[in-house]
Amino acid sequence: MSVAEFVLPQKNNPDRRSPLRWILSHATRHWWLIIAVLVGAFGNAALAAAVPVLVGQAFNAILENPPHTEALIPIALLIGSSQLIRAVLQWGRVFGAELIGQRLERDIRQELYIELLGKSMTFHNLQPVGDTMARGTNDVREINLMFNPGINLAVGSINFLILPLIIAPTYHPSLIVVPAIFIVTYVLALAQYLNELQPITQAIRNAFGNMNARLSEAIDGIEVVKAHAREGQEIEQFSQNARIFRDALVRQGDIEARFIPLLLLGLSIAGGVLHALYLFRQGLLDVGQVIAYVGLLQLFGFPTFVSLFAYSQISSGMASAGRILDLINRKTDLNMNPAGNTGKMRGELELQGVAFAYPANEPCLRNLNLKIEMGQTIAIVGQTGAGKTSLIKLINRTYDVKQGALLIDGLDVRDWNLESLRKQISIIEQDVFLFSRSIAENIAFGNRDASQAEIEKAAKAAQVHDFVLGFGQGYETIIGERGVTLSGGQRQRIALARAFLTKPSILILDDSTSSIDSQTEDEIQRAIFHAAEGRTTILITHRRSQIRWADKIVVLSGGEIAAVGTHDELMTSSDAYRRIFIGAQES
Repeated sequence: MSVAEFVLPQKNNPDRRSPLRWILSHATRHWWLIIAVLVGAFGNAALAAAVPVLVGQAFNAILENPPHTEALIPIALLIGSSQLIRAVLQWGRVFGAELIGQRLERDIRQELYIELLGKSMTFHNLQPVGDTMARGTNDVREINLMFNPGINLAVGSINFLILPLIIAPTYHPSLIVVPAIFIVTYVLALAQYLNELQPITQAIRNAFGNMNARLSEAIDGIEVVKAHAREGQEIEQFSQNARIFRDALVRQGDIEARFIPLLLLGLSIAGGVLHALYLFRQGLLDVGQVIAYVGLLQLFGFPTFVSLFAYSQISSGMASAGRILDLINRKTDLNMNPAGNTGKMRGELELQGVAFAYPANEPCLRNLNLKIEMGQTIAIVGQTGAGKTSLIKLINRTYDVKQGALLIDGLDVRDWNLESLRKQISIIEQDVFLFSRSIAENIAFGNRDASQAEIEKAAKAAQVHDFVLGFGQGYETIIGERGVTLSGGQRQRIALARAFLTKPSILILDDSTSSIDSQTEDEIQRAIFHAAEGRTTILITHRRSQIRWADKIVVLSGGEIAAVGTHDELMTSSDAYRRIFIGAQES
C-alpha cells in the first residue's frame, strides 16, 4: 500500500516516522543557519553575563580608598563594545531563526500541496476541505512561528541558565547552590507545564480545523443555505464551533497563568541576595562580587519570562506538525504504477466479474461482465443510484475495483501507468468544475501546449466560440470561481471543448448535456458524434436522442447489468429499458 496514488517529485526526502523526526529532517538541511543561531545564542548570553561582572568591578574600583576612577573608562568601553558585539550576534541569531522558519514554511507547504495532489479521490471525499485548508495555511504557519520566536527564544534562554551556574562559583563555591536549585526546579516545572500544555495545544489546532471546515462547507453551499433559509442555524453551529475553539484557548491561558517558574524566580533572587549578604558579612565576598552575583541571578529572568510564551509556541508548532504529517501519511490503495504500460491506447474495454463498494458501504456494483469493442459508442442507462457514475470512475482508476478485473486493451487498468491511463481518457461530468482562470486556460487545461488555433477549433466544435466572442476579453475572459459567472450550459460546453482538445482514446460523458437547451443540444450532438469517430465513447444519459445513437446500450439496475443490446432489441426484451426510454421520451 502506497502513501499516494501519484508519487510526485519532491525536492527532499524528509523522515516522516514522527513529527519530531520530520521537523528535524527539514531543519538540519539548513545546518549553517542552525550554527549561526547557536553561536548567536551563546554569544548573546555570554556578553549579557559580562555586564554584571564588569559593573561589579566598577563598584570595587569606586569603593577603593582612594577611588580608582581611572579604571572606570576601560570598564565602560568594555561594556559598550561588548553590547555592540552582542547586538550583532543577536541580529544573526534572530535572522537565522527567522530564515529557518520561513524556509520550513515554504518547503512544508510545498510538500503538503504535492502530497494532496497525489492523494486518491477516496482520501479527498473523506477529508473536509476546510480542515485541509486550515492545515495547509494556519498549521504550516505555526511551524514557522515554532522556530522564531519559539525555538529561537528557547535556545537563547538555555544559555542564560548555564552562565550563572558557571560564573557564580568563581566568587565562592557555595554560590552554586541557588542557581543549581533554580535550574533543577525550573526544569521540573517546565516539564510539568509542557505535559499539561501538549493536549491543550492539540485540542486548539483540532478545534480550529473543525471550525474552518464548517465555515468552508457553509460558504461552498451558500446557495443551499439561503434557499432553505438556514442562515440562523448555520450561524449557531459556527458559533458553537467558535466557542469550543475559544474554550480551548482559555484552558491554555489558565495553564500559562499557573506557570510556577515565575514564583521560583522571585524566591531564587531573594535567596541568592540573602546568601550573598551572609557571605559578605563573613568577609568572603566584596561589594563588587555581591553586585555581580545578584546581576547574574537577574539573568534567570529572561528564560523564565520567555519560556511562558516560547514553549507554548513550540508545543503548538509540534501539534501542527502532527496534524500536517497525519495528512501527508494518510494511505490509499491506489498506486500510480510508474513502471506500468505507457503505450497508445486503442480503447477496448472489458469488465470481468467487477464489483465495487465505497469505504464502509455495501457494494454498489456487483459481478459486472461486459465487453466494449474499440470505437464503439455505448450508452449506460439506469435509475438514479444504479451505479452508472461509479462504473465510469473505475475506468480511469478514480477508484479501484474491489473484485474482478477491468481491462483496457486486454491489460488490467492497474497495470497501466496511471498518468498515461488518465491522459488518454476524458470524462465530462454533469457537475462541471472550471477554474477561476481565463476561458482559454480552462479549455486547454488537459493540453497545456495547445495553440490558440487549436483552442478555438475545439471551442467551435463544442459550440463555445460564439458566446465567448460576446465577452469583452474573448478567450482571455477570467471566469469566476467554479465558473459561477457562466450558465450551466456554457460550463458544460467549455468542458466539452476541453475534452475535445485532449483527443482521448476513450471519451466518457456523464449526463454532460443535461443543462443545455434543445437547440444547442442538437448542435453539440453533432459535435459529439464527430468527436466519437475513431474512439470508444461511453454515454451516461437519459436523453432519448443519445440513447438511440449508441451502438450498444447497457441497462444497470441495483448495481448489476440487467440487459445489454441495441435499442430495438431492448425495446422488445427489457421491461426496465422500456420504462427508462419512455421516461426519457416524456422528459
